[in-house]
Amino acid sequence: MTKTPFDLARRFFSKSPDHLTDVDSRVLQSALDRRTITRDTNAVHASVLSAGDRIADGLARIGGSWGFILSFLAFLFAWTLGNAYLLHRDAFDPFPFIFLNLVLSMLAALQAPVIMMSQNRQAARDRLDAAHDYEVNLKAEIEIMALHEKFDEIRHKEILALREEVAEVRTLLSRIDQKLSGAAAV
Repeated sequence: MTKTPFDLARRFFSKSPDHLTDVDSRVLQSALDRRTITRDTNAVHASVLSAGDRIADGLARIGGSWGFILSFLAFLFAWTLGNAYLLHRDAFDPFPFIFLNLVLSMLAALQAPVIMMSQNRQAARDRLDAAHDYEVNLKAEIEIMALHEKFDEIRHKEILALREEVAEVRTLLSRIDQKLSGAAAV
């Protein structure tokens, strides 16, 4: 029995093919064609990144690491120690540390947008991954429903065959019973 997209759309989605979304249609067609729909989303994502995107992701990866935080704390400690205690008179940046505040402000002003760009890209990638996961899950669900139908069909055929065999056994038993009752009468 050949299944058409119309049959499958009605059976699996309870919709006509005209009312299916693009994703539903693509997944349904891949099920009919017995094709996979999986793809390496990491490779797809990496292929569209520009050099600036890769740099921003690298800076965000470094800026959000414990190594950066600890090394920056060490830098702040060294700066404070050097300018407040060791250089006491000839300090490069004396006590309210105005130059240090300027450096920290510039770092924060540059680091925040870079991290936000990286997070926005990651959110877009997560949305694409979720859409791909939905397609894969939908196809798996369609395939499972199709397997259930095949099992039900096989079970139905087996039940019909068993009924026929039971009918034959009844006929044979009835003949044996007739022969035995006819032989007992003689």
